[in-house]
Amino acid sequence: MRLVVTGRHGQVAQSLLERAAALNVDVHAAARPAIDLVRPAELERALIDLAPDAIVNAAAYTAVDRAESEPDLAYGINALGAEAAARAAKRLGIPVIQLSTDYVFDGKLDRAYREDPTDPLGVYGDSKLRGERAVAAANGNHVILRTGWIYSPFGSNFARTMLALANEREEISVVSDQLGAPTNALDLADGIIAIARNLLDRPAATELRGVFHITGGGETNWAGFAAAILAASAAAGGPAARVMPIATSDYPTAARRPANSRLDNSRLAGIHGVRLPCWKQSLQACIERLVAAP
Repeated sequence: MRLVVTGRHGQVAQSLLERAAALNVDVHAAARPAIDLVRPAELERALIDLAPDAIVNAAAYTAVDRAESEPDLAYGINALGAEAAARAAKRLGIPVIQLSTDYVFDGKLDRAYREDPTDPLGVYGDSKLRGERAVAAANGNHVILRTGWIYSPFGSNFARTMLALANEREEISVVSDQLGAPTNALDLADGIIAIARNLLDRPAATELRGVFHITGGGETNWAGFAAAILAASAAAGGPAARVMPIATSDYPTAARRPANSRLDNSRLAGIHGVRLPCWKQSLQACIERLVAAP
């Protein structure tokens, strides 16, 4: 199986590249200048030329706060770029897997979100939702995967930020009234590969297509996640600090965040047979890698 994933330097792309050999998959990561999501026509041609068995569109504009002042760029990448990837897959007669986000919801439910009606709070979430709709309209052979709270040994993420702050401070203030499930990008990569295999093995199975949720199991809040990261770091001989829980109102941002980012993964487990490990299971190994990294 040959996958092309957009966004060579992103957490998902790097994780797919690392997991590829172990899972007997050929993964080609494509990024600028070869492909550019702000140039949809060029992106479509480049993806077609790579002739994969499936396309994973993981590249995205993810600067949640900056999106409020750069809406054209956010929509261009997250909606038009996603549509171009789906069109390329359609022309090749192959599936497209689109990565989306918990930010398509407003976070007001008192339970984990199933594939419920959407209501994004800001530009970033709305741009990703438009990307979902564009992908679905462009190519019926699609899977849209909503995920959130991604961390990994690669790139910029919350775990790396907490370790950096712990090197500078004895106490770190972290929001405690936003709920979600941390998702290790390496676990996510395993899930994406399993889903891609299902799509290729059963091309006529319409139930395998559509919108699904995929996050680590369990739940926590940002302060709880931070405390777990720093405990894992201390166990690995890395930096540690005290976590001071604060309210969202104590940490104002340009974009509003959903208070509840919990996603129900039951549909994915029932249809694709894919369920990621509990977030606590995957954390220690990742933190050990980050602590050991130069």
